[in-house]
Amino acid sequence: MFQTAELGQKISKKEFKRRELPLWENLLGLQQKLRHQGKSPVLIDFAGVRGAGKGTSVNLLNKWMDARWIVTHAYTEPSDEEAERPTFWRFWRHMPPRGQIGIHLSGRYSRPLLDFVHGRTDQVEFTHELDRINAFEKAQADDGAMVLKFWMHISRDVQKKRLELLENDPLRSWRMSPEDWKHWEMYDKFIEAAERIISYTNTGHAPWEIIEGEDFRYRSLRVGEILQERLERHLMTQDIREKYLAELRKEVDKDSEEGSDSNGSLSIPKTIMDGLDLSLKLEKKEYKEKIAHYQARLAHLHQRAAQRKISTTLVFEGPDAGGKGGAIRRITGALDARYYKVYPFAAPTEIENAHHYLWRFWNCVPRAGRMTIFDRSWYGRVLVERIEGFAGDDEWRRAFAEINEFEDQLIEHGVVLAKYWMHISKDEQLRRFEAREETPHKRWKLCDEDWRNREKWEDYALAAHEMIQQTSVQNSPWILVENENKSYGRIKVIRTLCDALEKAVGD
Repeated sequence: MFQTAELGQKISKKEFKRRELPLWENLLGLQQKLRHQGKSPVLIDFAGVRGAGKGTSVNLLNKWMDARWIVTHAYTEPSDEEAERPTFWRFWRHMPPRGQIGIHLSGRYSRPLLDFVHGRTDQVEFTHELDRINAFEKAQADDGAMVLKFWMHISRDVQKKRLELLENDPLRSWRMSPEDWKHWEMYDKFIEAAERIISYTNTGHAPWEIIEGEDFRYRSLRVGEILQERLERHLMTQDIREKYLAELRKEVDKDSEEGSDSNGSLSIPKTIMDGLDLSLKLEKKEYKEKIAHYQARLAHLHQRAAQRKISTTLVFEGPDAGGKGGAIRRITGALDARYYKVYPFAAPTEIENAHHYLWRFWNCVPRAGRMTIFDRSWYGRVLVERIEGFAGDDEWRRAFAEINEFEDQLIEHGVVLAKYWMHISKDEQLRRFEAREETPHKRWKLCDEDWRNREKWEDYALAAHEMIQQTSVQNSPWILVENENKSYGRIKVIRTLCDALEKAVGD
């Protein structure tokens, strides 16, 4: 695979100067077009052999383009804050917003490569990590991002010469580490692993470009000209893509309208919520006894989880006035406020809208031993955004797989994940709405949007049914809570949370 990058290709100083200026101008122009359109981010990855020019190439791109709109991240060993979260937390956090360019050095490929070469992972684990990378890159590309990856290559002999020069240079020898010569001795193993990486992750939406790195001028122009060509193609296809998606979504909406009955409404099939027994309830005395018991149990279990650095993530979804807030307060009432955080999510902000929809939720993943509670969550993509038309048919449909992948990463990292659907009947919702209107300290909860959403009760019910069908998997099932009677629902929530924590801490 890498023989084509060991040909000794060179460019003269005169030729370099002749080609650099127009390239410089074109890259600046394309960057400004990308920024002003503001439709998609660009993610550029640099990986490859030590000494092949990754750092100098990154510096040159920052020189050729406007560095104010480029965010460069060079990754080393994870910090304590990063190590306490899933591996991809730091990569999601560092994704550039739409219209900007992100450059990653020693990014998501570095750790899988090193672990495999040093025997810390086997072939199965290595492939699993590459699958995760492919899923990450596909999610970004599906959202409109341009993903480009450069593998900078030099031969074993050239690398040896460069390491010797670096080691003997008093001004640059500090850049050497004891690992550099060990890795040089393992050069063939690294190349073999690199071939597997490139073969497995070289996709149409996130291609690899292998760059011969021996000659500074040749590799610099090669990187710049490839980036120029990709940016030109991306900006051109982005407009075509948006036009195509707009037409596709229009056709989908048209088909949906034609599928309606003569009254203009869809026939309503049975949903999983229809099978819930909403008559279940607890009497006041029994509720008081149980809530005291389970809150004490929860306090103990959460303390144990914190000691063992086990994180917890709770998701609450359900119809308006379904009792999410009340259930959350019964949980937090048993906990130390220093160790939990409640996130109430509504419409995304301008900054959040400039990123992939999962970006704002990745930023809320808790540190080890903490609990994060989501009052509304990433499931808004397949609920309110779907029903209200904020997400196209193509966007919310692929969100099921993206959400399952996100939750898999949380669980694989050891996070306790519990997802609650707080369910009530349509009649009970109306009663609670009317009660809120009459109660001064609850009136603020009710808004015009709640009434508008109520008119689409059946649409939301069908969307919730499909959401549960697609995302209630073995390692993260949905817990359906019959919350017509708040006492019953609150006890079910806190009891099932205690059971999950008890299983996690082993008590």
